[in-house]
Amino acid sequence: MHVVITAGGECAPDLAAAIGSPAKALAPIGTRRCIDIVIAAARGLDPAGIAVVAPDAVAAHIGGRVERTIPADPSGIVNIARALDAFPRPTRLLYLTCDLPFVSTAALADFVARGEGAGIAMALADADAYAADYPASPGHAIRLGSERIANGSVFLIDGAAIDPVAATAGRFFSARKSLPRLALLLGPALLAKFALGRLRISDVEARARAVLGLDARAIRNCAPATCYDIDSLADWTYAHSLALAQEAGAE
Repeated sequence: MHVVITAGGECAPDLAAAIGSPAKALAPIGTRRCIDIVIAAARGLDPAGIAVVAPDAVAAHIGGRVERTIPADPSGIVNIARALDAFPRPTRLLYLTCDLPFVSTAALADFVARGEGAGIAMALADADAYAADYPASPGHAIRLGSERIANGSVFLIDGAAIDPVAATAGRFFSARKSLPRLALLLGPALLAKFALGRLRISDVEARARAVLGLDARAIRNCAPATCYDIDSLADWTYAHSLALAQEAGAE
């Protein structure tokens, strides 16, 4: 298995001012940087290689700790394409974003084991478990049918599925946290179900299978750490404060 990490995203101005960089990957999380946490978690899986799509400042910070650094583009869709093309003919590809401040090797290993055999798998956490791990954190939960879940930023892609996934990955990834945008992407029937409050995870899986022609799975009850990411100043402030408290408690 190979690992790819996209780290090209720039912060909103208020977050950039708070962390001292436009690169979310360099956000301080306790006494570490977010990208360091993600690389360490991935390295613990003993992958065949790790590639990071990153701007110059992030690449300089990483140094030689990964097998490949790939220049980032201003377009997130281009960066996703570059990540998917990072290694020739991988058997499996674990795709991570750079802004997962609590991710761990154990959380990733559990997801990878349960995603075995899927063409593409996406991590989901139960909303109550997420709230228990991150009490009073900014809300990330969404509702699909009768389920309340937090969407992950961790994906497992079979090597044979990379080409069909690449054809739609940019649009899907950009829409993954917006139910209306996701429903629009997946078609009018799902949009109607969303409008009526009847859209279910199984509906999204079935449509993804039809579009991609492969086994697309949502892996439920993953570790909430695979789903907590940094989209805003409030997300970072919470994560940084919690990490500092955890480090102080470990001393």
